[in-house]
Amino acid sequence: MMVVRRARWTPLEIAFWLAAAAGYFLFPAKLVLLTQMLIGGLFAMSLDLLLGYGGIPSFGHAAFFGLGAYAAGLLAVHGWGEPLSGVLFGGLAAGGLGLAFSSVIAKVRGAAVLMVTLCIGLLLFEAASRMPWLTGGDTGLQGIDMWPLLGQFEFDLYGRTAFWYAYVVAFLLYLASRRYIHSPEGLALKGMRENHDRIPMLGVSTARRKMIAFTISATIAGMAGALLAQTTQIVALETLSFERSVAALIMLIVGGIGTLIGGFIGAAAFIWARDVLSALNPVYWMFWLGLILIALVLTARGGLVGALAVVADHLARRGPPR
Repeated sequence: MMVVRRARWTPLEIAFWLAAAAGYFLFPAKLVLLTQMLIGGLFAMSLDLLLGYGGIPSFGHAAFFGLGAYAAGLLAVHGWGEPLSGVLFGGLAAGGLGLAFSSVIAKVRGAAVLMVTLCIGLLLFEAASRMPWLTGGDTGLQGIDMWPLLGQFEFDLYGRTAFWYAYVVAFLLYLASRRYIHSPEGLALKGMRENHDRIPMLGVSTARRKMIAFTISATIAGMAGALLAQTTQIVALETLSFERSVAALIMLIVGGIGTLIGGFIGAAAFIWARDVLSALNPVYWMFWLGLILIALVLTARGGLVGALAVVADHLARRGPPR
């Protein structure tokens, strides 16, 4: 019964997805930005599956995001621009890399995991930088021509098709992730986070759970990267950068680690703040963004999700006005 209760949708989850859909009608001139928020949230959620639920840190998660972007982009450049198969191809490419390195991740813990994931990210970034004939190098991979979605919906400059495409893919992957974390596999993963040394005494293979979680997380990150490549029709070298990995971690901290929906809420807040502050002050916007993030971390324990939960609990205790 406890598992069933935890698997129920919270008001915050419902409110977020309804608000995201309403954004299409309320902010028609900001559809490109809203699409970036959904993709960023999907990427942050993939990291949350590792860090928030498995206690597995990663400083090189952009490796899978970028690989998925390049895989989908190269597929389109070489003549196959069908969106759905492209996003699946990006996920498979990133998932394959995640599976290849998952056996190494399963054998190490703590700072060693950070170093391994960081090295993976740096190696892929350097490889892409040194192969401009394939990746476009510093100028980025261009010439990505996407076919109409389902053969009917063209990708336009206003981002109408891109928004709903990203929304549906992100929502479906969110549903799949919810199912995973509330499954026996997900519960074992959370048990490892709480007490890694005790879980093997229950007959649970920690190495196997780590490999599964790492592969799933890499696959979702790759699909997020593929979405970015398809909706922007360009893949920059920055998709593989260390800064991209750090940005995903910041989004997760802002939204709330170990909440799943926190990745999306954090991405929306981070990208919106970045857009507003860079428009107000193009030179020092990172300084002001840093101050806001520090204030948020110091005042809102558990990120925005935790802060909203505290507010909701406070209002519930006060009760309706008499």
